[in-house]
Amino acid sequence: MSRGFTLQEFDDAGRQDLLSPPSSSVPVNREIEAPSASPSLPLDRPTQHERSDVLRGRQVLYVGDRGYRLTETEILAIRELGTFRMIDPLDLSQHVYRSSHEAERSLRHLVRLRLVSLRTFAGPEAAPRELATLTREGLRLLHRNRIPSRDQAVYCGFVRPKEANHDADLYRLYQKESARIQQEGGRVSRVVLDYELKRKINRDIARLGASARREIAERHGLRVVGKKIPVPDMRIEYQTATGEMARVNLELVTEHYRGRHVSDKVKAGFSLYTPHGEADHLHRMLDQHELTADILSL
Repeated sequence: MSRGFTLQEFDDAGRQDLLSPPSSSVPVNREIEAPSASPSLPLDRPTQHERSDVLRGRQVLYVGDRGYRLTETEILAIRELGTFRMIDPLDLSQHVYRSSHEAERSLRHLVRLRLVSLRTFAGPEAAPRELATLTREGLRLLHRNRIPSRDQAVYCGFVRPKEANHDADLYRLYQKESARIQQEGGRVSRVVLDYELKRKINRDIARLGASARREIAERHGLRVVGKKIPVPDMRIEYQTATGEMARVNLELVTEHYRGRHVSDKVKAGFSLYTPHGEADHLHRMLDQHELTADILSL
């Protein structure tokens, strides 16, 4: 994305789209109908839900007494950021917006409204890479307006700076795998990141003890490898073309993974993806452990 853009260009727009609550003579509408549960699919065309306000093609969402007038695309972008925690704006421009220019203007607008935060990290080969995440206010907006569905966990803020590039690339992994699911007639229903799985597993271990790890792993659709329960980077739950519920556990493996770590992921039955150009290296690593696996490329 261009670095020459300044937030000052949005001073007026920010003031126009940050609204006071309606007059007491007009019912205050603070919720919208929950969009489709699949984060990869575009929001349905706006319907005139009786608890929604629409202004000039924009939806008015409230957090407490503060109203935000957002486009349908901006709502989708906020939903994606909440679901995946951090995303490269270039990926949002490809999968949410119509162009990188539209993505840049919209994200800077959302920053001005204090719904989104942008931060630069050291990207591949130490090149600067700007990533986006929700602020706490952006997260509250999702919760207060029930976006997305209640069973979809959402997040805000940058965490694990050393793994920022890896975590941001999970959105690309998701797009690749969800495209495969849709081509086979399926429909994504939920995305589960490792944060959620680890929290639930640790809670069960604290309650049941480490001796119950096999039962705990099975409860969460995982396997015990050695004495550990490997957790995937991401799980996609979806409905197949025949209406059955299914899931796939995904791991984004890079050249920094050690052989034992990769072999544990293979034994756990995860589907492996890797950035371009690293598959051969990982195949050689698995050969040393006498393992074979399909490694897909982003």
